[in-house]
Amino acid sequence: MRGIFIVMEGPDGSGKTTQINLLKNYLEDRGMECILTREPGGTKIGEDLRSVILNPEYKEMSSVTEMLLYAACRAQLVHEVIGPALERGAVVISDRFVDSSIVYQGIARGLGIKTVSDINEPGIGIYKPDKVLFIDISEKEGLQRKVQQKKLDRIEQEGIEFHHMISEGYRKILLGREDVITFDGEQDIDTLHQEIIECIDHLLER
Repeated sequence: MRGIFIVMEGPDGSGKTTQINLLKNYLEDRGMECILTREPGGTKIGEDLRSVILNPEYKEMSSVTEMLLYAACRAQLVHEVIGPALERGAVVISDRFVDSSIVYQGIARGLGIKTVSDINEPGIGIYKPDKVLFIDISEKEGLQRKVQQKKLDRIEQEGIEFHHMISEGYRKILLGREDVITFDGEQDIDTLHQEIIECIDHLLER
């Protein structure tokens, strides 16, 4: 039986990583094999490319180069990790997937939703998410959290207008989609976690 593919999406600083780790612990406590992945990265090739994509010294990187590097990371991740895990029946939780590229490169970088979707299609193939969990948060709140956490990477260093386009872009492509469940990212961690596991329990029951 094929496994379940869950993707966590949201603007920078939305708290995705915290919620992903809490969800992984919850599922493993239920005796399920749970594989975590992240984008960009998740494989040796992908992690090497991640260091290039997010390096704040590479400010000259073109939007097209950025889009293609993300697509290459994703294709390797599907080939090496996501596909095999789903085929053996595991639950896969990915910190971002193709919707991130559609928002960041397609909308915020202005390359176009169809262009980004078409570039990524060969690498994704049949492995589409069963559920996308979208943690919605304002760009101002997200950036404030990021500044407090660590040194900002190349994408995080973009200006407030860029991050505003990210927040609006997510809402544009995700709200109303049947495979997407939206959560308020400004709730406290425990409340948000409880809402997420209720959603996942319902998915597992089906």
